[in-house]
Amino acid sequence: MATNDSHYLCGDDSHAHDVMLCIQTGSKMQDPNRFHLDTDQFYVKSGEEMAQLFPDAPEALSRTMEIAERCNLTLHKVDNPFPRFDVPEGHTIASYFEEVCRKGFKVRMETAVQRLQSQGKLKASTADYEKRLDYEIGIIKQMQYTGYFLIVWDFIKYARDNGIPVGHGRGSAAGSLVAYSMGITNIDPLQNVLLFERFLNPERVSMPDVDVDFCMNRRSEVYDYVVRKYGRDQVSQIITFNSMAARASIKDCGRALDMPYGDVDKIAKMIPATVGMTIDKALEESPDLRKTYDNDPQIRELIDTAKKLEGLSRGSGVHASAVVIAPRPLTQLVPVAKTKNDEIVTAYDMKAVDKMGLLKFDFLGLTTLTVIDDCLKLIEQNRGEKVDIATIPLDDAETFQKVFQQALTSGIFQFESHGMREMLRRYKPDKLEDLTALTALFRPGPIQGGMMDDFIERKWGRRKVEYMLPEIEPVLKETLGVILYQEQVMQIANVLASYSLGEADMLRRAMGKKKPEEMAKQRSRFIEGALKNGHPKDTAGEIFDQMEKFAGYGFNKSHSAAYGLVSYQTAYLKTHYPVEFMAALLTSETSKPENIVKYVAECRETGIAVEPPDVQISMAQFTPKGNAIRFGLAAVKNVGGNAIESIIKAREAVGGRFKSLWEFCEKVDLRVMNKRVIESLVKAGALDSLGTRGQLAAAIDKAMERGQKAQRDAEQGQSGLFGLFDDAPAPGHEADALPPAPDWEESERLANEKEVLGFYVSGHPLDKYAEKLRNLAGVISIADALERKPPERRWGSQQDSADEVQIAALMQGLRVQKSKRDQRLYAQAVLEDATGKMDMICFARDYERLAEKLKMEAPVLVRGMLMGDEDTASKIAISSVQALDDVQVKLPTGVRIRINLDQATEEMLTGLKSAADAAPGPGKVMLQLEKKGEYAVILEPEGLSVAADRGWVERVEELAGKGSVQAVG
Repeated sequence: MATNDSHYLCGDDSHAHDVMLCIQTGSKMQDPNRFHLDTDQFYVKSGEEMAQLFPDAPEALSRTMEIAERCNLTLHKVDNPFPRFDVPEGHTIASYFEEVCRKGFKVRMETAVQRLQSQGKLKASTADYEKRLDYEIGIIKQMQYTGYFLIVWDFIKYARDNGIPVGHGRGSAAGSLVAYSMGITNIDPLQNVLLFERFLNPERVSMPDVDVDFCMNRRSEVYDYVVRKYGRDQVSQIITFNSMAARASIKDCGRALDMPYGDVDKIAKMIPATVGMTIDKALEESPDLRKTYDNDPQIRELIDTAKKLEGLSRGSGVHASAVVIAPRPLTQLVPVAKTKNDEIVTAYDMKAVDKMGLLKFDFLGLTTLTVIDDCLKLIEQNRGEKVDIATIPLDDAETFQKVFQQALTSGIFQFESHGMREMLRRYKPDKLEDLTALTALFRPGPIQGGMMDDFIERKWGRRKVEYMLPEIEPVLKETLGVILYQEQVMQIANVLASYSLGEADMLRRAMGKKKPEEMAKQRSRFIEGALKNGHPKDTAGEIFDQMEKFAGYGFNKSHSAAYGLVSYQTAYLKTHYPVEFMAALLTSETSKPENIVKYVAECRETGIAVEPPDVQISMAQFTPKGNAIRFGLAAVKNVGGNAIESIIKAREAVGGRFKSLWEFCEKVDLRVMNKRVIESLVKAGALDSLGTRGQLAAAIDKAMERGQKAQRDAEQGQSGLFGLFDDAPAPGHEADALPPAPDWEESERLANEKEVLGFYVSGHPLDKYAEKLRNLAGVISIADALERKPPERRWGSQQDSADEVQIAALMQGLRVQKSKRDQRLYAQAVLEDATGKMDMICFARDYERLAEKLKMEAPVLVRGMLMGDEDTASKIAISSVQALDDVQVKLPTGVRIRINLDQATEEMLTGLKSAADAAPGPGKVMLQLEKKGEYAVILEPEGLSVAADRGWVERVEELAGKGSVQAVG
């Protein structure tokens, strides 16, 4: 048989394939030693082309089709996807399901529902609950999904029984009262007005889909339980194939073609950031992109190449959460593969697994659940108070005022981003339903469609809330007349046009798919139903059009309500137990120093002291101590779990406190505490209670030598003379002084802290510039810079210097590189301040001018333009850099102090004179004396001039009142 090795489809795909090889191998097209194919002939050739290659073997060519015609493979769905689930004797799967369900329902009615009823907040009657439960049980039995619910109930029960935090529910499952009764979800669907049919539609048979959030740290335990229960050969994770989206293919191709980053970034940003966007569609929708494509040959090559690679797979991985549980060994049903970590995964992706009819679940790890669980444990340890997160009040005004309305949402699930905080400031939520709505609104579709602005305007009465028919007011009142949820589309169809909720779900799906023929049928059906119910035809048509428009933006309320509750719970804990909450949050971010920096800065701003690690007090994780948080030893680089266990055990053995470095080294297990570990503890400040860091560092070798000898002697049963009589150490051990050694300079101390903790604890190199920075207008923190949206830049347009920002920071990791395009030098580095880190770039156009200043190791003030997109953190392209020591603060040449004579006292005037005398400078002082309703006079005291910096202004305003000082000149 004659064949041609084929790596791509058409002959003109050769160049694109070459670029793809560069992307996969991390090389550039200009690299002569890169991996590449030797010819451009590896495409699928036609019969004529193959005949030219093999003129002497026509029979070899004909066999190709013969072999293809012999192949006959048909893939069938699995007939029964459910694995064997053992039930108690005397039960069937269906009867056991119903028993579990009704027992759980009784518990819910006697606890959560009864609590709401006693508070007068219950939205439905107990009869409604019973009717809904009977209906759902009947539908689930009819659809034969009782086994599915038992499987999910079983692994969630295992998690709860073993103290593994489980989420409240995800997706449409929260609309099921059965799921709520069985403890699969923790959201009451009647209280939150959620629809069962959004989850399980009796008129469209499809497998239920229950996704479950577990504690990030213990998710694997649930997976291991499922493996044990159903068998290693029947449980697997699912493979994923990472494809190249429009923007990603542009960026990858730009790197492979060795084009300047800035040029490629501009082109990528011209592609609208909407779901399903393609390069072809972007060329139609973006005039700037089309113009650049038509006029610039290099950009045309980039885009044409990217178009060929768009959508291709760039590699495989393991799905973050998807798990398959099969009825028999997976090798009998689907191909399987091994990952680079030797994990077994299905070689079919998630969509193919679904088509095969296999049972798939999502086990998601949610860090927030871990934070909540850790916080509750810390509250009990620190305060002796046991908080039941399930029974906290859901209408706590203080939580809404302090966290959500002020947008102080660092660490708050779903509400931490800059955009979300901006929305909170504008909307000022005051109830849980608001959080549900804002979670649904904060997505690209509603934001770009103007729904978010419309919603906020309606909230504050600046836009009228109207309902086209009175019958839809109860459906839309919660969302101020805006169709926000998919469930609302279903309810409107049910109320106005007598759709069953099952039919209404079909309508919702049809609207989401936007198929013209199907929509025409649905429109006709909707208007006909509305007419029968006495509604005007024109109004019904308008409502249908509005439903169709908003269905594209509509969000699953069940999912939004479940996540809104998690967000509220984190905010409640942050409001009422801030120390414990921040300690739990910091522990969850131990592996991310940049987040630790951010949260430590917030702690300090809110009056919570974050104290360095200390072997006398610290546990493994961050722990609250009164109104302070103590660093955990696990945050110290090189200090592992065994070493921490040894420290805690030794601390308990000596009565809770080490008396000296000598005792520390004698009591800890030096088999797991090598010199590097003890050095790291010294650098982190964890041994400060035993001496200065300089002395401790000088004594490590001697202390370890003495400790090792003491431990060897103890193992061999030897002891000194005094050891025969008691456990006291030999004389001299406790009294031994540390060797004389100078303590570390501040710069060395801070550098060492940074090395082993990833950030500074006992101070920051920028601290000594704090007063200067307060007096420099326009300087922002890195945390603020990272939250700002970079200015939009058009291809070929000049940058506006008004869009530049100033940042005071340390510059680290400077790398000077040569552009392969024009051989010019440019530089990259990382900027860091007390609030975080940010990448910096100095383009070739500025590098030559700034090269010498970039070498500075001192704190600097940089000025530049923010750049970035939705997929990456912002970076700054700098245009100037200056050592902070060289920055001069420009003080006003004059100040006017307004004094209300009705409130002036001798003490005030004496204080003003003292403040002026203590800060001589260039600013001429004028006094504006006012007698309300009578006169005002300006006096200029002779010889009185001051340095009117921010600190001086604040001192004067404390005496004369807020806003009493005005700079002049």
